[in-house]
Parts: sequence; C-alpha cells; structure tokens
Amino acid sequence: MSITDNLQKLTSDIPAHVSIVAVSKRKSVEEILEAYHAGHRVFGENRVQELTEKQALLPVDIQWHMVGHLQTNKVKYLIGFVNFIQSVDSLKLLQTINREALKVNRIIPCLLQVQIAREDTKFGFSEGEIKVLADSSEFRSLQNVSINGVMGMATYTPDMEQVRSEFRYLSEVFRNLKNKYFDSSPDFREISMGMSGDYTVAIEEGSTMVRLGTVIFGARNY
Repeated sequence: MSITDNLQKLTSDIPAHVSIVAVSKRKSVEEILEAYHAGHRVFGENRVQELTEKQALLPVDIQWHMVGHLQTNKVKYLIGFVNFIQSVDSLKLLQTINREALKVNRIIPCLLQVQIAREDTKFGFSEGEIKVLADSSEFRSLQNVSINGVMGMATYTPDMEQVRSEFRYLSEVFRNLKNKYFDSSPDFREISMGMSGDYTVAIEEGSTMVRLGTVIFGARNY
C-alpha cells in the first residue's frame, strides 16, 4: 500500500478526536510531500537538524512537532516555526523554550514527557517531579509556553498488557494533573501516547494524539 492508502485507512480507523502526528524521521522530502498531498498536515521529527532542514524545503502550512529528546542548546534553531514541543523533560528546558519564544514573540505549546516505560533509555519526569515543578514559582512565571498535556513512551516489548498498564498510568497522571493544577486551562487536554506498534491500545486507554511512522511511511532505513 502507498503512503496515501495508509493515511486514508488510518484516518478511517482512528477516532476523529485522536490526532495523528506523522513521524517522518529518516523519510525523504518526497515521501513527506506524498503524505501532504494526501491531505495530512501534522508531522513529527526526532532530531533538530533534520527538522530544520526539512522545514526549509516543505510547505509553510505544515505543523511541525518536535517529538524527540531536545537539548537546550538546540531550542533556538526551531523556536521560530515549531508548532508543538512534545518532549519537555526538565524545568531547564522549559525555561529555555520560554526565553527563546519571548525573543520571537511566540507562545509555544508543550507537553510534559512522563517516564512510564520500565527502561532506563527513556527520558521524562516522574509524576512527583511534575507536581514539584507545577508548585514552583519558576514554573508559574513562564509566560511564553503553554502546557497542553502529557506525553509518554511505553516499554518496547511484545507484552501488550505491560504496555496497556503504562498507558493507563499516563492517563491517570494526566487526570491528576488536570484536577490539581490545570483545571482552569482548556489547553491542557492532550495525552500523546501510542506509536505504530501499540497505538490501538493507547487509544483504548485514552490517547488523544498518536505518533505514527512505520504504519504510514513503511519501515525506516537505518
């Protein structure tokens, strides 16, 4: 099946309230354009250099999501155009995004990345760390970021019950944060979880945003 066919099938299968971020890392401009001409507009990249190179070559109405680990010294390169930073995992990173966004008079939507996987390789806050963050004066002083929800990556495992429990936990973290800290914020509504191998389980457990690469573009060449 083609990229267009894959997107059409996913769009018909996935509930309308769940948005699809087409993760285009290591995919060519031509492949992204095929998805674009099929009507898709939201794309995600893991690396700042690849994101900035592609953004310069592709239509300006594409919404770009940064979904990979983001170093503070790279924020300045994407702050002028990025639509969403899904992988915020420290106060220092939030403060850097806020400072750079102020320079270009933008408010950047962000998700707080929560460590839900039973792996040491994943980044993210614990729920307790987010609560400490949300209670801090440093956090409340940030004017140029908008906290729109949470993001998490499940353990890479064939055990879907483990994956389900990790997604269920992320939904619980979202509800706890919404009730205690973001009850008055209509923007705090996103739970970004689910990738090509587990997105159906993620949607069942409350995902509002799935990050899909292989099921759209096919296997990546490494």
